Amino acid sequence: MLEFLVGLSVFALLLVMMSVKIVRQGYRYTIERFGRFVRVAEPGFNLVTPFIYRVGHKINMMEQVLDIPGQEIITKDNAMVAVDGVVFFQVLDAAKAAYEVSDLYLAIMALSTTNLRTVMGSMDLDETLSKRDEINARLLAVVDQATESWGVKITRVELKDIRPPRDIVDAMTRQMKAEREKRAAILESEGMRASEILRAEGEKQAKILQAEGLKEAAFREAEARERAAQAEATATKSVSDAIEGGSSQAINYFIAQKYVEAIGKFATSPNAKTILFPVEATQLMGTLGGIGELAKEVLGKDAVAAPTVRPGLPKAGQ
Repeated sequence: MLEFLVGLSVFALLLVMMSVKIVRQGYRYTIERFGRFVRVAEPGFNLVTPFIYRVGHKINMMEQVLDIPGQEIITKDNAMVAVDGVVFFQVLDAAKAAYEVSDLYLAIMALSTTNLRTVMGSMDLDETLSKRDEINARLLAVVDQATESWGVKITRVELKDIRPPRDIVDAMTRQMKAEREKRAAILESEGMRASEILRAEGEKQAKILQAEGLKEAAFREAEARERAAQAEATATKSVSDAIEGGSSQAINYFIAQKYVEAIGKFATSPNAKTILFPVEATQLMGTLGGIGELAKEVLGKDAVAAPTVRPGLPKAGQ
């Protein structure tokens, strides 16, 4: 009897130990009864009746990352590129993840790979290299929609690397270099063009200002000549009026003035070192006397005294 009781106690203890299931945080266990799903065991302490109930699947509920293996894809313009990436996902429904798909990880990898080929195969090489964000967004939308029935949420899809063939890389490098040289030449030619335009505009403005200056100077010179001519005409008219009035000295004044101006030009000549006067001094003195007589007639006899002139020949000036 004692042995039976001891055996029964040991069996009961083993039964209790088999019934206790400790679920770690971040995991969910599916509980099956005779192979049929009945519930999900939450993290912590759980009792599961042995022989009738059992743990079916242990599902990781944390966000996970799955590598997409490198593969070669032909783009729309028949360029071969090697691509690899990663998929971030999280199980939201443990029961669907356990029973709606046979192998969750393999299914997500296959789905991401096929859709990656579809998306990149519809784009040119330049688009695949420059529009990674668009490729990631399209993959995320397609894969997330497909895995929704599995109780899985695709959080992110990222392309790690896109590797074109070496010859295409070399051609792209040459193209980029040629494009940069082209832009540099265009900028240089535009700079030279702008410089020439500015210089031509400056020369144009300078010529306009110079022409305006010459025009103004010519106008001023013509105005000065006009005024001088008017003054000359007034003086000539005054002399003519004086002659017409019976004054014989007016003509002497006019001739003496011209005579003195001519002698002054001889004196200021840079090539003249010695000046000889082949004229008689009495003629010049007489002319000066005529000037005095004219001044007396105009201003009065008492206003101007006649200068005393000693006759004699003028000396040669140097």
